[in-house]
Amino acid sequence: MLPLTLSKYTAPFGDIMLVTDQAGRLRALDYPDHRMRMHRLLREHYGEHVLSPGPVPHDLADKLDRYFRGELTALENVEVITAGTDLQEKVWAALRAIPAGETRSYGQLAKELGMNDPLAAREVGEVNNANPVAIVTPCHRVIAKNGELKGYAGGVHRKKWLLEHEHALPLPPAKAEPPMAQLPGF
Repeated sequence: MLPLTLSKYTAPFGDIMLVTDQAGRLRALDYPDHRMRMHRLLREHYGEHVLSPGPVPHDLADKLDRYFRGELTALENVEVITAGTDLQEKVWAALRAIPAGETRSYGQLAKELGMNDPLAAREVGEVNNANPVAIVTPCHRVIAKNGELKGYAGGVHRKKWLLEHEHALPLPPAKAEPPMAQLPGF
């Protein structure tokens, strides 16, 4: 059985759950209201495991602190261990290559991975949904082709917060100024 540690970290938008192994490597990052999803993914990826409460590894806490203070590259070197399929690992690696402050559409990401099937964008979306390490493997940086914030396992409100934090949301179209009233003498 794989021994894992479950820790709580308080982010600016609320708590997050971290699962690390004995070497302090990140195995999962999810949200308390998605606890069942996290446990399901842990079972799918690792089979039998023992999850015990413990502190956040110091190095990981430091990197999360720096990220949330605005050092957006602080999570780039967090060591992540996942046990996905070949396709999942390929997509998750591509997610980690999207720089903070940028987004990709599901279709763009599929094309970057050499997937030319018109349905590949859906496949990329399914793999994103199975990402066990939110934020660090930044699936929140993948948006719909039209710029909409589609699907995020942690909730669209968190996706929006993360993209705003990273200054990655496109600016809304400028609103036209209302015409000045044509009053006599003005």
